[in-house]
Amino acid sequence: MTVCFMIIVNTPGTEAFSYSPLQHAHWHGLTPTDLVFPSFLFAVGNAMSFAMKKFETMPQSTVVWKILRRTLLIFLLGYLMYWFPFFHHTADGGWGLLPIAHTRILGVLQRIALCYGIASLLIYYTSTRTVITIALLLLVVYWVILLLAGVPGADVYSMTGNAGYRLDIWIFGENHLYHGEGVAFDPEGLLSTLPAVVNVIAGYFAGVFVARKGKTYEGLAKLLLWGVLLLFVAYVWNFWFPVNKKLWTSSYVCVTVGIDLVLLSALIYIIEFRQKAGWTSFFGVFGKNPLFIYLLSELLIVVLNILPAGGDESVFEWVNRVFYQALFPGAFGSLLFALTYMMVCWTVGKILDKKKIYIRV
Repeated sequence: MTVCFMIIVNTPGTEAFSYSPLQHAHWHGLTPTDLVFPSFLFAVGNAMSFAMKKFETMPQSTVVWKILRRTLLIFLLGYLMYWFPFFHHTADGGWGLLPIAHTRILGVLQRIALCYGIASLLIYYTSTRTVITIALLLLVVYWVILLLAGVPGADVYSMTGNAGYRLDIWIFGENHLYHGEGVAFDPEGLLSTLPAVVNVIAGYFAGVFVARKGKTYEGLAKLLLWGVLLLFVAYVWNFWFPVNKKLWTSSYVCVTVGIDLVLLSALIYIIEFRQKAGWTSFFGVFGKNPLFIYLLSELLIVVLNILPAGGDESVFEWVNRVFYQALFPGAFGSLLFALTYMMVCWTVGKILDKKKIYIRV
């Protein structure tokens, strides 16, 4: 479900006309779109709770190699995705390699890789009590760092005044950061990766709990209560540490994990208790090849934006202008394109599923 919604919000037909719930909060605050990425991290942790059972029978060196290998591969795929299409037209009409000096280093897949790697090693090497303690420390220490290490004289929670911005500029330089906000600022920066690890850890422990008590009303009630408690904590913390996706504040971690636990409780009730699971097969297509379908959705839209359709328009712009915006002007046409594009990606995933092809790293 997360991958499906991720494609819809990432590929509007005309971004200027998107419905507000399908856009990220400008700075502080939360929209449904802001729930997508942390929910993906939560799902990563949830899957780890089942996959890591195999580690119990493996040598330590094999386990560590598997974790590091997967971390590096996912990080590399994310880096190559931002570098794509690798070549560009030069001023003399020829072709040249896109300069690595201006390629973004961090990003969505890179954050998933780092969070997976850190969470996996913590869970593998330390006790449950220690992992929970470290998770709480990550949330509190991140808050303290932002309060104490921001740009002197600036708002410590502003885009270019926070400590994470200073760290990224110092390590990577402006050319290797995201510029979609109009300035060199990376919403998937190094420092804000620390609290994001907690989303994965929360997903892991939720998975462990569901495996043990998920099919009992007592277990379902506890899962729901934990979700509500975290929502309350986020509400209170927000007064001092605002909910902010781009800074990945600790209150943002609490509210997203809380919502995920509530949604997971609802899904367990519908699917396991009420036995209404027929509708899930549609979303299962995304769940069986999530990494491949996500990469497909990101790379295909780049291709559509590159391919010329005459004049100064790309194929992407032409399709939206001639069809979607001509028939359904405004936000509704933009949404219809996003839904159509999502279905194209789903169709590819369905073909792979029918052929029993599952692409993993």
